Amino acid sequence: MSESQPSGADVARTAPPHTPWNRLPIVGLMMALIVGVLVLAFSWPGVTSEVKNLPVAIVGSADQVAQLTAALDEKQPGVLDVRTAADEAQARELIETREVYGAIVLGASPEVLTSSAGSTIATQLLTGVAASIQAQANAAAGAAAAASGAQAPVITVAVTDVVPLAATDARGVGLASAAFPMVIGGMIGGIGLTIAVAGVARRLVALLIYVVAAGAVAGGILQGWLGILQGDVLVNMAALSLAFLSIGGTIVGVAALVGRAGIAVGPILFLLVGNPISSSNAPVQFLPEPWGAVGQFLPPGAGSTLLRDLSYFPKADTSFPWTVLAVWAAAGVVLALIGHFRSSRYSVVETDV
Repeated sequence: MSESQPSGADVARTAPPHTPWNRLPIVGLMMALIVGVLVLAFSWPGVTSEVKNLPVAIVGSADQVAQLTAALDEKQPGVLDVRTAADEAQARELIETREVYGAIVLGASPEVLTSSAGSTIATQLLTGVAASIQAQANAAAGAAAAASGAQAPVITVAVTDVVPLAATDARGVGLASAAFPMVIGGMIGGIGLTIAVAGVARRLVALLIYVVAAGAVAGGILQGWLGILQGDVLVNMAALSLAFLSIGGTIVGVAALVGRAGIAVGPILFLLVGNPISSSNAPVQFLPEPWGAVGQFLPPGAGSTLLRDLSYFPKADTSFPWTVLAVWAAAGVVLALIGHFRSSRYSVVETDV
């Protein structure tokens, strides 16, 4: 037998041992459990979400507001969170600053104001409310006219989209789905660089290069090519870069502390937990409490809200989502530096010994 060919004994010694038969059911059941978690994470928000507590402004006299609120509560209890506005101008201001999703203007010429850019689901709901108000108003006018013998007027409730979606994303599907590639992009940076680059400091430098480039690429596609994002393209690119950094930086930071096992923080925290409760498809109020609010403290929710506000609501206060993303990014960098210096200290101690 030639020296280049291993003997049967050598092969037997180097071949990995077979998995014990009694361990196979455990492996299969654990993988099935993972599938169950995935199905639950992505199905739960849609099944448990409920149309409720939608912030809406009403313009009218105190009696008109009280009557309409009582009628709406009787027909659809708890659906609207009614707030009063002095006039139509103030109602539009509340919509443009994202304090409400729409408004109902009462009076001689009733009107319902919507914002499809804020939520297509809320817009559909308010359009239905407009039809209900119109039917009730015509019924009341008909009864009054019959009592007096006059001809009943025809009352039409106009529906005005104050903040419409762009023609390039008329249904808002692209804007709603932008959260997923944002999460995946951040995870690619954090996981990929943790595996491919040795040295925490080098990973952080590579991560900064990655998020700037990825933000430019994603912004160019989402805005320049597909027309999903609107507004200042450079600001949108910066928001995407910060979102990538908040997710990728956290993964790099945790991995620097606990080793490659820390990579799991990405799929678990951001994909399975953060993405389903990001409220990218429906208003925050529709998710079971407190998960809608919790989602806004995680990068997927904060990033989705920030991109929507930057694109369509320039008057809205965006300080909260910017801060959330910045805090996550900074926390990831700090964790990475702690892991770096701790590893360096251990290396020095081992060298001295």
